[in-house]
Amino acid sequence: MGIMIKGVKLCPLRQIVNPKGDLWHVYKSSDDGFCGFGEVYLTQVNYGEIKGWKKHMRHVLNIVVVSGRIKFVIYDDREDSTTHGMYEEYVLSPNDNYMRLVVPPGVWMAFCGLDNTMNMLLDLIPELHDPQESLNKDITNFRYDFNL
Repeated sequence: MGIMIKGVKLCPLRQIVNPKGDLWHVYKSSDDGFCGFGEVYLTQVNYGEIKGWKKHMRHVLNIVVVSGRIKFVIYDDREDSTTHGMYEEYVLSPNDNYMRLVVPPGVWMAFCGLDNTMNMLLDLIPELHDPQESLNKDITNFRYDFNL
């Protein structure tokens, strides 16, 4: 490798292989050059596959689909919520519905890949990933038809 410009660094990033779609870490608050957030990551979901259900207890999710089309389903089981027991569905894509989806703590979320191409999302979370911070349930634990 040649001379690198002062301040430029090559930082190895972690890839987590998953049969439903891989995850690539992009940036963590513990990385050199931290910019004031917890973590940004990319995750892929294969066509017709469903990832979920997951509920974060502290994290606010800020999700942007960067490739393909992804259907997100949100379920509210918070007893004190005015939307308790309700589902809501969003289909996001960089081509025809490019938006950031903000998901508060305490609600369940699942998502599925809708395109035969790569379906990938970026998520920014306010702190480092902590597997103890979230709950996971199998897709069959919820009565929801993804209409795939």
